[in-house]
Amino acid sequence: MIIIPHPKTVEEMIDCAGPIECELLPRLIQVTEAAAIAAAHQMGRGNKSFADQVAVASMRRMLNKLDMKGIIKIGEGERDEAPMLYIGEQVGTGKGNLEVDIAVDPLEGTNLAADGGPGSVAVMAMAERDGIFHGPDIYMDKIVVGPDVVRYEMDHPDERIDLDAPVKHNLEIVAKALGRDIDELVVVILDRPRHAQKITEIREAGARVRLVTDGDLMPGVATAVRGSGIHVVMGAGGSGEAVLTAAAIKILGGKILARLVLPTVANGKTKDKINEEIEEKMPRLEKMGITLKNLNDVLDTDKLVPGKDVIFSATAVTPGHFLREVHLFGGGDARVHTVSMGASGAVRFTDSIYIKDKHETPLYL
Repeated sequence: MIIIPHPKTVEEMIDCAGPIECELLPRLIQVTEAAAIAAAHQMGRGNKSFADQVAVASMRRMLNKLDMKGIIKIGEGERDEAPMLYIGEQVGTGKGNLEVDIAVDPLEGTNLAADGGPGSVAVMAMAERDGIFHGPDIYMDKIVVGPDVVRYEMDHPDERIDLDAPVKHNLEIVAKALGRDIDELVVVILDRPRHAQKITEIREAGARVRLVTDGDLMPGVATAVRGSGIHVVMGAGGSGEAVLTAAAIKILGGKILARLVLPTVANGKTKDKINEEIEEKMPRLEKMGITLKNLNDVLDTDKLVPGKDVIFSATAVTPGHFLREVHLFGGGDARVHTVSMGASGAVRFTDSIYIKDKHETPLYL
């Protein structure tokens, strides 16, 4: 028998999977699916707070069934702002040897879920201890690109995307990396007044803009998915969403550059308002090792997610960029669509059907 060598066989990928990926990724899928189904029951009812509440509660209950010692590094906010899944909360049974850092967004796009709009998901990432950025609940200005751009930068070390460079500079590099013209690029950015100038610059450079009212996390992941129709994500959004994006984009070989920014600064508030926010938030930030001196440092993919054994799962609540929404059937049955991945390089699209009463509900394909 002739054995044809292959640079990376499935067996090799499975063998290089870490203990977190091997033991927790299958359960992580169940965690995001449970949260997504809980939120889906509130889809379109106009109550974003309650939709988020049920997703948070479901996700927390599921997490506390996992044999691990988990710490929430990116969560629903500070302890005095969030009753569950707050930053620093310990989750899991406490059994076993797995100590993990966790980033969660039980319902990314609460407005989208409440209004029945596309793009709402339940998302989570895990890594070994100190493997996820321990950041505050403020904004991050960012740019996200896929693996083609990373490969282009390796071949052209003098041409790199730069968070401080003009928009056109970054779009030119992305266009070269993808073998396209700039006018063929699609840039996703949150539809916010703070992005008015950047949107103008993107259009003046020749690229097309896709505005989203909420939820730029999955568009960031989509930059690493060929055929998604999304090539770049730019703009300032939640820091937690940026870290979750970094977890997936690291696994998929893409790149994110980000910088923490106070909301008052990002939204162009007065100097007095900025100083008030600095006085209010800097004590918490300093406990996380963030000072006025390093607040403006650029954080790359490995600084946001330094971990090696990284896993990620996202389950759609409403229709997404490459995920189908939750379908609810009579009697509490549900069908959900999830993308999950681990640092080994294994990516799974899971189509799950939960049948509550197997004698009453037939299985439909």
